Amino acid sequence: MVDLYARDYSESLDGPALIAVRGSEALEGDSLMGLREYGWHSHARGQVFCVEQGLIHVDTPHGAWLLPPQRAGWMPPGMPHKIRISGQLGGWMLLVTPGYCAGLPPQPCVIGTSAVLHALALRAVEWDKQAALAPEQLRMAAVIHDEIRRAPHEDLHLPMPRDARLLRIAHALLQDPGNVRTLEDWAAYGALSPRTLRRLMRAETGMGFAQWRQQAQIAHGLDLLAQGLPVARVSDALGYASPSNFIAMFRKALGDSPAQYFARRRAI
Repeated sequence: MVDLYARDYSESLDGPALIAVRGSEALEGDSLMGLREYGWHSHARGQVFCVEQGLIHVDTPHGAWLLPPQRAGWMPPGMPHKIRISGQLGGWMLLVTPGYCAGLPPQPCVIGTSAVLHALALRAVEWDKQAALAPEQLRMAAVIHDEIRRAPHEDLHLPMPRDARLLRIAHALLQDPGNVRTLEDWAAYGALSPRTLRRLMRAETGMGFAQWRQQAQIAHGLDLLAQGLPVARVSDALGYASPSNFIAMFRKALGDSPAQYFARRRAI
């Protein structure tokens, strides 16, 4: 994501410990903002990136997660990742040196954004990106660090299994999350027994097979909804018998109907 807003700052460890940038994929010209996918890469600085508009799908060696509006992603320095963008993207990003990362999560994650973090990030956008931080800026940077460290982790993570048979199943499900195969069918597809599929999926991802499958559907559904597809088409693409069934699943998982979910985040 850093290439979207701040590729000139992401690899430099010189300058202030915290650099804040703001951007929008609507920018034109030679900016990389027009690209929709970014392959595997990593950066010298850690990243906190908050989406205000659009949706980002992030893949890391530890799994995949979705970043919808009003969520922030944390990416430690040096962590390989790739991203895919849905919708017109806008938001802000914090780029931090490895020394600043002490006490922050060691693995990538999705975090909630507080009003304090949001306000201070936008204030930091105005700071000189080359000069050392002034005393009052250092105090604000310390509060930003505390807000990131204490932020609740969001349940939009999709951990990937390591077993080659499970990976084959997981990748097939991600390619076609609306596939209506049963667990027994998927076990046969992966050349293992249903019991082994259940046991390994729980052991390697911390989720049961049905929960992992639903999480994959939520991820794909959020992606499609962010692209502007109507709920009926998204429901059909995910194999639900009716839009109401999909809406019920969505509300149970995320606390709102699809319309309310995106409306609330546009209003924030």
